[in-house]
Amino acid sequence: MPVTHAAAAPALLDRARTIAGPGFNRWLVPPAALAIHLCIGMAYGFSVFWLPLSRALGISKPIACPADSGFLQTLTTTSCDWKVPLLQTWIYGLFFVFLGSSAALWGGWLERVGPRRAGVVAALCWCGGLLVMAGGVAAHQLWIVWLGAALGGIGLGIGYISPVSTLIKWFPDRRGMATGMAIMGFGGGAMIGAPLADRLMRHFASSASVGVTATLLTLAVIYFAFMIAGAMGYRIPADDWKPSGWNPAAGARPLVTAGQVHLQVAWRTPQFWLLWCVLMLNVSAGIGILSMASPLLQEVFAGRLIHINAAYDQLTAVQLATVAALAAGFTGLLSLFNIGGRIFWASWSDRLGRKTTYTLFFLLGIALYAAIPWTVATQNLTLFVLFFCVILSMYGGGFSTVPAYLSDLFGTRMVGAIHGRLLTAWSTAGVLGPLLVGYIRQYQLDHGVPKSQVYSITMFVLAGLLALGLLCNLLVRPVAARNYMTAQQLAQLEEQQHSVRRQPAPASGDDSAPSPAWRVIAAWLAVGIPIAWGAWITLQKAATLLGL
Repeated sequence: MPVTHAAAAPALLDRARTIAGPGFNRWLVPPAALAIHLCIGMAYGFSVFWLPLSRALGISKPIACPADSGFLQTLTTTSCDWKVPLLQTWIYGLFFVFLGSSAALWGGWLERVGPRRAGVVAALCWCGGLLVMAGGVAAHQLWIVWLGAALGGIGLGIGYISPVSTLIKWFPDRRGMATGMAIMGFGGGAMIGAPLADRLMRHFASSASVGVTATLLTLAVIYFAFMIAGAMGYRIPADDWKPSGWNPAAGARPLVTAGQVHLQVAWRTPQFWLLWCVLMLNVSAGIGILSMASPLLQEVFAGRLIHINAAYDQLTAVQLATVAALAAGFTGLLSLFNIGGRIFWASWSDRLGRKTTYTLFFLLGIALYAAIPWTVATQNLTLFVLFFCVILSMYGGGFSTVPAYLSDLFGTRMVGAIHGRLLTAWSTAGVLGPLLVGYIRQYQLDHGVPKSQVYSITMFVLAGLLALGLLCNLLVRPVAARNYMTAQQLAQLEEQQHSVRRQPAPASGDDSAPSPAWRVIAAWLAVGIPIAWGAWITLQKAATLLGL
């Protein structure tokens, strides 16, 4: 039977269609990764929605539910507003539980089918989740909002891991920098998305709506276009490709393994679980703050943000809108340091070593968290903002450094799958961090503590989490040689991982000829302009926030 052209040629999303030719410029891949990560990174900016959603029915102020309202009634009520913990804790929890679960479940699938197909699936899930959430807000059905968050979380997990192993393959000579580039966009998504969402909500707001539904719909359309473009821009190197002049034996460091460890062995080692705890505790502390960044600033400093002496509950609707805009700038500023920290700390970890870098994260983080209540008591807004910016830079740095830490301990052969399994720590932290911050806040409010003081105890709790993380990091030792794969196991793994790559790749004129400079510049401008806009808006609001 003759083979048709459609059957012979790999489909557009097949892995074989993403293999780059000899003239492909590897600097075209980071913008593709950023296009996806800047979109899904808006998960960090969702705190701008909590307060508007908490008065979605009341518009100017929340309509309280009856005191005897049960949990199931809250999920389906259309007569009273949702409390912030039901939004913040559950939506963040669903985002990151499904992020970690989907990364762990489909990490191996991604390696087989390639990053392009994974990027398209991530776009469908993340943007589809936003559409479902918009429908839930419009119908005022909290269970639908949660359902959308779960679908979006699947998109987060698949989109998050899609560029990591790809960029490590393109930049084996700069492993720390590569992992920083791979996921720095996730930390910067809120820097663009938070002020954009704030502007959209104010544009769509009316006497009958806080503007959240239309904002979510608009973001879904914008993000889908960017994510599809990013997915189509992914390429993977040929099996025999390596950077010119690269010597794999150079730059060996302590804890760097001499062998390769299989996933099924790696996750049973003490090193894996120590790193699991390191990541979980570091993320729990940081994500607890990110999940409440906007309400945190508004409630602690309230009228002082606009130079009047008034508590948060004493502000008018116009003043609340002004304060919310400044808080969106604070969220964006944290995102700016989050994204910067991912490149800065990951690159420095190539020189300092991963273990030393994490030790710095924990020691400095403990000191800064413990100092936050003092900045609140003295109303020192500048130090308050500065301390949180440094904290969030280390939070982002922890994410970008951990894939390199894993490759140091377990080798590079299965680092993508091991990283996906480790991200279940993120799922745990996505529940634990927001739960601690959200419910400690609500408990104190219910017992009469002023809103400006409800976060002080939480800071000491988060410092305690970092102290536990420090202990786990100090216990990390090199992986024993008995855990290395044998030559036979490596040969079998090589056969499994390369079976798909042996499909004949179609000729690609763009990739077989040297990539023109204009193409590289255009790709970086496509992601650089939104980043520059977000950074400019963020710095403007930060200057206003700090009275500069």
